[in-house]
Amino acid sequence: MNFPKELRYTESHEWAKQDGDSLTVGITDYAQHELGDIVYVELPQKGKTIKKGEIFGAVESVKAVSDLFAPVSGKIIEANQELSAHPEYVNHDPYGKGWLIKIAPDNPNEINTIMDAAAYEKFVEEEAGK
Repeated sequence: MNFPKELRYTESHEWAKQDGDSLTVGITDYAQHELGDIVYVELPQKGKTIKKGEIFGAVESVKAVSDLFAPVSGKIIEANQELSAHPEYVNHDPYGKGWLIKIAPDNPNEINTIMDAAAYEKFVEEEAGK
Protein backbone atom coordinates (compact mmCIF):
# COMPACT_ATOMS: atom_id res chain seq x y z
CA MET A 1 0.00 0.00 0.00
CA ASN A 2 1.07 3.53 -0.73
CA PHE A 3 0.81 6.18 2.04
CA PRO A 4 2.31 9.45 0.72
CA LYS A 5 3.90 11.33 3.64
CA GLU A 6 2.70 14.79 2.53
CA LEU A 7 -0.98 13.83 2.81
CA ARG A 8 -3.38 13.69 5.76
CA TYR A 9 -5.90 10.85 6.18
CA THR A 10 -9.32 10.12 7.67
CA GLU A 11 -10.62 6.97 9.35
CA SER A 12 -13.08 6.68 6.44
CA HIS A 13 -10.09 6.43 4.05
CA GLU A 14 -10.12 9.83 2.39
CA TRP A 15 -6.87 11.75 1.90
CA ALA A 16 -6.36 15.51 1.87
CA LYS A 17 -3.47 17.51 0.44
CA GLN A 18 -2.78 21.18 1.13
CA ASP A 19 -2.56 23.14 -2.16
CA GLY A 20 -2.05 26.77 -1.19
CA ASP A 21 -5.40 28.02 0.13
CA SER A 22 -7.31 24.88 -0.87
CA LEU A 23 -7.28 21.15 -0.15
CA THR A 24 -7.43 18.40 -2.74
CA VAL A 25 -9.33 15.32 -1.54
CA GLY A 26 -9.51 11.73 -2.78
CA ILE A 27 -9.74 8.17 -1.52
CA THR A 28 -6.67 6.27 -0.45
CA ASP A 29 -4.84 3.50 -2.25
CA TYR A 30 -6.03 1.15 0.51
CA ALA A 31 -9.68 2.18 -0.03
CA GLN A 32 -9.60 1.76 -3.80
CA HIS A 33 -7.91 -1.63 -3.38
CA GLU A 34 -10.59 -2.78 -0.92
CA LEU A 35 -13.41 -1.53 -3.16
CA GLY A 36 -12.18 -3.18 -6.34
CA ASP A 37 -12.89 -1.77 -9.79
CA ILE A 38 -14.59 1.63 -9.50
CA VAL A 39 -17.41 1.94 -12.06
CA TYR A 40 -19.10 5.21 -11.02
CA VAL A 41 -18.26 8.30 -8.98
CA GLU A 42 -20.90 10.71 -7.62
CA LEU A 43 -19.50 14.13 -6.72
CA PRO A 44 -21.10 17.35 -5.39
CA GLN A 45 -21.67 20.56 -7.31
CA LYS A 46 -19.13 23.35 -7.13
CA GLY A 47 -20.16 25.89 -4.48
CA LYS A 48 -21.71 23.39 -2.07
CA THR A 49 -20.80 23.92 1.59
CA ILE A 50 -19.84 20.81 3.55
CA LYS A 51 -19.04 20.06 7.19
CA LYS A 52 -16.26 17.78 8.44
CA GLY A 53 -17.53 14.19 8.53
CA GLU A 54 -20.50 14.93 6.26
CA ILE A 55 -21.18 12.78 3.18
CA PHE A 56 -20.22 14.66 0.01
CA GLY A 57 -20.58 11.91 -2.60
CA ALA A 58 -20.16 8.21 -3.31
CA VAL A 59 -18.07 5.74 -5.26
CA GLU A 60 -19.58 2.62 -6.76
CA SER A 61 -17.47 -0.42 -7.42
CA VAL A 62 -18.21 -3.91 -8.65
CA LYS A 63 -18.38 -4.90 -4.94
CA ALA A 64 -20.23 -2.05 -3.20
CA VAL A 65 -21.32 1.57 -3.03
CA SER A 66 -19.33 3.61 -0.49
CA ASP A 67 -20.09 7.07 0.81
CA LEU A 68 -17.40 9.75 0.74
CA PHE A 69 -16.89 11.88 3.85
CA ALA A 70 -15.49 15.40 4.07
CA PRO A 71 -12.13 15.53 5.87
CA VAL A 72 -12.67 19.22 6.76
CA SER A 73 -15.44 21.83 6.65
CA GLY A 74 -15.55 24.28 3.78
CA LYS A 75 -16.82 25.05 0.30
CA ILE A 76 -16.39 22.82 -2.77
CA ILE A 77 -14.43 24.85 -5.31
CA GLU A 78 -13.97 22.10 -7.88
CA ALA A 79 -15.02 18.50 -8.58
CA ASN A 80 -13.04 16.19 -10.85
CA GLN A 81 -15.36 16.05 -13.87
CA GLU A 82 -13.07 13.59 -15.69
CA LEU A 83 -14.21 10.86 -13.30
CA SER A 84 -17.69 10.75 -14.85
CA ALA A 85 -16.13 9.36 -18.04
CA HIS A 86 -13.12 7.70 -16.37
CA PRO A 87 -13.99 6.38 -12.89
CA GLU A 88 -11.08 3.94 -13.24
CA TYR A 89 -8.68 6.83 -12.55
CA VAL A 90 -9.55 6.34 -8.87
CA ASN A 91 -8.11 2.81 -9.07
CA HIS A 92 -5.14 3.52 -11.31
CA ASP A 93 -3.98 6.83 -9.79
CA PRO A 94 -5.81 7.54 -6.48
CA TYR A 95 -3.36 10.30 -5.46
CA GLY A 96 -3.16 11.91 -8.91
CA LYS A 97 -5.72 11.78 -11.73
CA GLY A 98 -8.18 10.07 -9.38
CA TRP A 99 -8.62 13.05 -7.03
CA LEU A 100 -12.27 13.81 -6.20
CA ILE A 101 -12.82 17.39 -5.01
CA LYS A 102 -11.06 20.59 -4.02
CA ILE A 103 -12.21 22.40 -0.89
CA ALA A 104 -11.67 25.96 0.34
CA PRO A 105 -11.52 25.12 4.07
CA ASP A 106 -13.35 27.25 6.65
CA ASN A 107 -10.35 26.78 8.95
CA PRO A 108 -7.02 26.04 7.20
CA ASN A 109 -5.65 24.43 10.39
CA GLU A 110 -8.46 21.84 10.50
CA ILE A 111 -6.37 19.56 8.25
CA ASN A 112 -4.07 19.08 11.24
CA THR A 113 -6.91 17.33 13.11
CA ILE A 114 -6.77 14.28 10.82
CA MET A 115 -4.09 11.55 10.73
CA ASP A 116 -0.65 11.90 9.22
CA ALA A 117 0.76 9.08 7.05
CA ALA A 118 2.37 7.16 9.93
CA ALA A 119 -0.84 7.20 12.01
CA TYR A 120 -2.95 6.19 9.00
CA GLU A 121 -0.62 3.33 8.11
CA LYS A 122 -0.93 2.02 11.69
CA PHE A 123 -4.72 2.48 11.53
CA VAL A 124 -4.92 0.46 8.29
CA GLU A 125 -2.75 -2.32 9.70
CA GLU A 126 -5.00 -2.57 12.75
CA GLU A 127 -8.17 -2.46 10.62
CA ALA A 128 -6.82 -5.17 8.31
CA GLY A 129 -5.98 -7.28 11.37
CA LYS A 130 -2.28 -7.51 10.63
